[in-house]
Amino acid sequence: MQNHPKLTIRRVPWGNPVGRDLRAAQQAELAARRGGTAAGEMAHDAGDPPSSAELAVFLIAYERATGQPLGCGGLRWLDRGTAEVRRVYVLPYARGAGIASSVLLALEAEAHDAGITLVMAEAGSAQPDGKMFYEAAGYRRVPNFGPYQELEDSICYAKPVMAPVRAHAVAG
Repeated sequence: MQNHPKLTIRRVPWGNPVGRDLRAAQQAELAARRGGTAAGEMAHDAGDPPSSAELAVFLIAYERATGQPLGCGGLRWLDRGTAEVRRVYVLPYARGAGIASSVLLALEAEAHDAGITLVMAEAGSAQPDGKMFYEAAGYRRVPNFGPYQELEDSICYAKPVMAPVRAHAVAG
């Protein structure tokens, strides 16, 4: 996938070791924000954590010049027309360069190509940056859905999926 001049965004399996490392870094950061310790991916998930069986798309953003992985994100299908954005994360030193936005645009393009018409997302109270990120990307606050319905510290968002700019096409 290509939508950022300094990135290469690739679709990889959920079990990809680079993706596992990025997700572990995200969970450790979330645990630190909440004042606890990460105990695997379950530490900050409502309901069951994402798995290869239900995550339809997982992307990793690499720095084009060095091949260094910088961030990731995934999509979980909720029903035939709805997907949930999961695990959008960028390494701290690489933030502020548009990497997360590029990953999100690429995820939205993947959703559109799969016939998805609505993308949902969730950000918890320890993620004020996540809330601002989704709002800046055009997501609107909606009632909590699925496993977040009973969680007071969760804030959920939704955005209709539009036809993507073709610069976000999947690369091998």
